[in-house]
Amino acid sequence: MPGIPREVIEHRLKISSDAKPVRQKPRRQSVERQDFIRQEVRKLLDAGFIEEVHHPEWLANPVVVPKANGKLRMCIDYTSLNKACPPDPYPLPRIDQIVDSTSGCELLSFLDVYSGFHQIRMNEEDKRHTAFVTVDGLYCYVVMPYGLRNALPTFLRGMNFTFRDLIRNIVEVYVDDIVVKTREGSTLLEDLTLVFDEPRTTRTKLNPEKCVFGVSGGKPLGFPVSHRGIEANPTKIVAIEAMRPPRPHQGPAKAHRVLGSP
Repeated sequence: MPGIPREVIEHRLKISSDAKPVRQKPRRQSVERQDFIRQEVRKLLDAGFIEEVHHPEWLANPVVVPKANGKLRMCIDYTSLNKACPPDPYPLPRIDQIVDSTSGCELLSFLDVYSGFHQIRMNEEDKRHTAFVTVDGLYCYVVMPYGLRNALPTFLRGMNFTFRDLIRNIVEVYVDDIVVKTREGSTLLEDLTLVFDEPRTTRTKLNPEKCVFGVSGGKPLGFPVSHRGIEANPTKIVAIEAMRPPRPHQGPAKAHRVLGSP
């Protein structure tokens, strides 16, 4: 995957000048997890996301964590490196404002950026500092990995630059989730044409399996919305309907506490 050109954006670590490099000692891993890490490393090498590195100053460990679907994910423990990098104050979009902005739209489309962080390259001088250790050797990221302290602000800068002419008009962006707002159904194709022209200019890849076009509602950022605006979450309604009424000696106070009302 070629990725976004460096002229558009790249990730720099900006390590504090007084920070002392930390080389984490290799951690014990079960044979099963070693095999899983080996498989993941091979995939990353084949994709061109990582490369071998020699004599790195910073060194981290891979960590295997379970996903919600029961499968495993390999992450890198960048705790030491992150402590040495001052936080980037770049602002996150407000979810409530994004959701509210969809009110009155006849149709919505939801786009997903494919392997978002990995589309942004690491700065050439900084990439060796992302090094991690496995039983088979040392590797560093050529692209921006997940887990770095300021990776999210860098990615948001890239997305805001890509869709800069459409944001707060027909597009809203929150990390790798993109909402296309169509006020009238007759302009859907026109809106989508405008939106698709933008990623082409920065070579940003979308994930077709997670894109949905021209629907009356959906769950952007986990909130159910329609042309009327934000909708009540059906699962929350079921939970409220299933609540037992308060007993006589409890009065309304218990219900207020459960519902979070004053």
